Amino acid sequence: MKNAIQQRARIARVRRIQHGLAASAAAKAAGQVQLLESNQEKLARMRGELRPSAGPSTGATLAQLGELAMRLDSARIGLGRSIDSARSVAIARESERISARREQESAEKLQKAAIDAAVALAERRPLRSGRPRTRLSDGETM
Repeated sequence: MKNAIQQRARIARVRRIQHGLAASAAAKAAGQVQLLESNQEKLARMRGELRPSAGPSTGATLAQLGELAMRLDSARIGLGRSIDSARSVAIARESERISARREQESAEKLQKAAIDAAVALAERRPLRSGRPRTRLSDGETM
C-alpha cells in the first residue's frame, strides 16, 4: 500500500508541474496577444496624429506625410493577422492549461483515495491482530 501512495504522490507532483508549465505558456500567449493589441492601438494613434502643419508646406512634405500614413496603415493591417494567430495560440494554450489542471485534480484525488485506504487498512489491522481464538473440543470458540 505504501508503494501505491508513493506512486500516486509522484504522479500528483508531475501533474502539478505540468499544470504550472501549461499555465505559464498560457500566460505568455495571453501576454503576446495583449502586446500585439497595444501595438496596434499605438499605430492607430500615430496614424491619427499625422496632420500637415498649419501654414504653407511643400508638396514633398505632404507626400512624405501621405507615405508615412500609408505605411502605418499597412503595418496596422498586417498586425491584425498576427493578432488573430496569437489569439488562436492563446486559446489553444488555455485549453491545454485546463486539461492539465483537470489531470492534476484527478491525480490529487487518487492520491487522497490511496492515503484514505491506507489509513483505513491501518485502523483495521490492530483489530485483526488480537489474540488468536482457540477452539474447544466441542466446536465452540472462546
